[in-house]
This record gives sequence, C-alpha cells and structure tokens, in this order.
Amino acid sequence: MLCPSAPLIAFSCFFLFLPPLQAQPFYFGADLSYVNEMEDCGVVYRENGAPKDPYQIFADHNCNLVRLRLWHTPSWYDTLNAGDRYSGLDDVKHSIRRAREAGMAVLLNFHLSDFWADPSRQWAPAAWQEITDNLPLLQDSLYNYLYGALSGLHQEGLLPEMVQLGNETNRGILLSYEENDAGWVLDWDRNAALFNTGLQAIRDAARDAGEEVQIALHVVGPSPALWFFEQFIAHGVTDFDIMGISYYWAWHQPATIEETGAIIAQLRSAYPGYEVMILETGYPWTLDYNDNAVNIINETHPDYLPVGPETQKQWLIDLTRETIDNGGAGVVYWEPAWVSSSCYTPWGQGSHQEHATFFDFDNNLLSNGGIGWMEHDYSLPSAAESLNADFPKLSLYTTHDSLILQWEEEALPGELQLSIFNNGGTKVAAQMLPGGQREYQVPLPALPRGVYFAIVISEGRIVWQKGFVAAPGSP
Repeated sequence: MLCPSAPLIAFSCFFLFLPPLQAQPFYFGADLSYVNEMEDCGVVYRENGAPKDPYQIFADHNCNLVRLRLWHTPSWYDTLNAGDRYSGLDDVKHSIRRAREAGMAVLLNFHLSDFWADPSRQWAPAAWQEITDNLPLLQDSLYNYLYGALSGLHQEGLLPEMVQLGNETNRGILLSYEENDAGWVLDWDRNAALFNTGLQAIRDAARDAGEEVQIALHVVGPSPALWFFEQFIAHGVTDFDIMGISYYWAWHQPATIEETGAIIAQLRSAYPGYEVMILETGYPWTLDYNDNAVNIINETHPDYLPVGPETQKQWLIDLTRETIDNGGAGVVYWEPAWVSSSCYTPWGQGSHQEHATFFDFDNNLLSNGGIGWMEHDYSLPSAAESLNADFPKLSLYTTHDSLILQWEEEALPGELQLSIFNNGGTKVAAQMLPGGQREYQVPLPALPRGVYFAIVISEGRIVWQKGFVAAPGSP
C-alpha cells in the first residue's frame, strides 16, 4: 500500500452541464437476447391480449436499438431443456434479422466467454484456456474470432451498427479459470494489449466491409466508471466510441439517478470525444414470483413506491431525463422480455427477471409499465439543476489502514459523506465527515485485495471521486 508521502493522484472535481446530444438520435434500447429461447420454450407474447411479435412490440413503442449477447461456444446449453444453444452465432444471426425487419439498429455484445461475463467472472472460452498465459497467441485468437464473426455477419448483410467489446469488464478479460477464481486481478498491461487487439479487429472488419461500426467498452457501476475509463485511456486503450455503464439501484445504491447523471457529465467533460451510454439497467414492476427461479433484482428505491408498473416507468423516465440532460447518448434496458417459461436456466426453472420485464405474468404487455419510458416526451425543459460548481481540489493518500483526504484549497463547510465502493460498484463502507476541515484521516475496514473507489458527497451531490488499491499485508 502507498504511504502518505506518495499520493495516488490529485483530482480536480469539475462538473460541466452539457446539453442533450444532437449529433445522433438518442438510443432507447432493449436487450432481447432471451426472446428466441423463450418462444422455443412455449412463450407467446401479447399486446392488448393479442399475440404479437415481441420485436415489433418494442419497435412500435419507440425502441430503436436491440442489444444481443454473443457467447463463444455456449456448450453448457447442451444439457438444458431440448439441448438447443442460444446466444451463439447462429442464434444471434436470427435475432439480428428480426431486429432489422422491425427497423431497429443492433448492438452486438461480445461476452468473450462461453458463459456469463461480469465483474466476478471473466472466464476465457474453453477453447482458449490453455493459452491464457501466452499473450501473443491469445491476441491472435481474439483477433481472428472477432474479425471472422463480424466479417461473416457482413457477408449475410447482418453487420451490427454497434459492437460491445466485453461485458462488465471491471476485472479484465479472458482470464483462466484459476486466475479468475483466485480473487481480484487487473493486469493493465495485459488488459490493454487484449483490448487494443479487439478494437483493431473490429475496426478492420468494419473497414473491409465498407461500413461504420461504433465500439463500446462496458464497466459496471457509475461510481467506478470515471476511474476505469481514465485507466483505459492512460494505458493507451483509446480507439473506441462509447463509454458504457451498468446502473441498477439494487446493486449500486446509494448512487442515485442524479449522481449517475453527474458522473455522465464528468465523463463527457473529461473526455469530450466519447459518447456515454447506460448499457444496462433494470427496475421491478412487482416483487412477486411467477415461477421457481430466484429473482435477481429485489430492492426498490424509497422514492419509487409503491412497487408497480407506473413506478417502474417513472424510474426509467427519470434516469433517461438525467442521462439526456447530462449529455448521455442512450439507455438500454436489460432483458425486458425474459418472462417465465417451462424451461430451465443453470440456476432454476423459469426466469430470474419476470418481475422486472415489461410484461405481466400472462406475457401481456403492461401498457402502463416500463415500455412507456421509450415514448415519453423528453423535449420539455428539465428541472435538473446545472452542475457547474467548481469544488475545491482534494488529494487522496493511503496508509496500511486508513485513507487521508486533504483539501488543497478552502474546505467545504457542510457535513460530507464518504463512501467506499468495491470493483463491482457495491458499497463496502461509509462515514460522515464534519465540514470545515482541511484534512481527514479515515480508518479503512479490512478489505480484500483489489481496486476500490472513494467518493465524497455534499448536499446530495458527488463532489469528488477517486480510485485506490487495497493490498492487505503491504507496508
């Protein structure tokens, strides 16, 4: 761990209010990766009680971007249900055709794994497990995979408008099972080499196809986002277009919608050459179950009660308004059509998200629910307050058991809240700090080795944020 004489980085916290994006349409997106599987499992989607193609349902309600995940070789499906594989390349082709027929653009999400990739799990595909410690060979495999997949899609007229390189990549990508499961790891030299290889493959495939493809990188949690994208760029990973963030109240509280908007504004101000999008979000319309599968989103914001379709819609409207007002380019809802069925996941029978879809338990569209978020009129002036405040500079130091925060200029007079989040955006510690002091020494809890993020909140607004490394046992 660093001693007090070695500052991590002094950070000038400056928020810039940006007008809504005008260069391209705002993306109202839906991840529809589960739809083909649900229909094969017997689901019939309905609107006003009548069967209707789910892609057309979303297109008719102003959805203009369909997000689709792609796994390398999802062979684990072979032992589930009828043994059909989903979110492989053939399934993705079918989904892209459906999106195109409904007039919607496509965001193809390369998980770079055979299974779900997220902050806790970044397993390289089984086919690459023996070469995860051979960086040149792994880069070659990654390049050929991405270039081949995109070139093949282009040959069938299915090249997506947008590509996401990795999913919630807070701990890096393409890890061995052993390295991933051993705990926190983030080797930026390796990480940067792999990301740059992937970016080059996507650019080359688009160039050879004569098409333009936007590229998104994706991290989870608004609180860590500024640090992660700062690190990407500092390590030479620059040839992408979109800074993508996951934001769920259930996992990223107490970061509010307004604070998420402030982080979008920070990113747009610090890196004006990049767009910012919420690539995943979700909110329940009920806390009930329609099957035997455990629901994964189980917490609601106290300002959005009682739980119901209307509050689901309002939460999404407020998040989208905040995104627009702070210069964001889009919001994508994760799995609004993953309803209950007779089929199984690796964890149970049914859906883990039926309570947070846009459909009731009879698979009929909730006309007063989240789908209405895409049709809301966002042209009216927002009540969101301008974020032009220029706050004092703050430096962060670490000792083996504490954080030291020092204002470099005049200290803020009011009470402050310090929160610490882990690599996945989960809050692990918080402390109230009295106002008016120039220096604070805050004891650290026992933290596993990893990257953490300290944020300071004043009067409900994030005024400072920085990442640091916890390394137990270091002097």
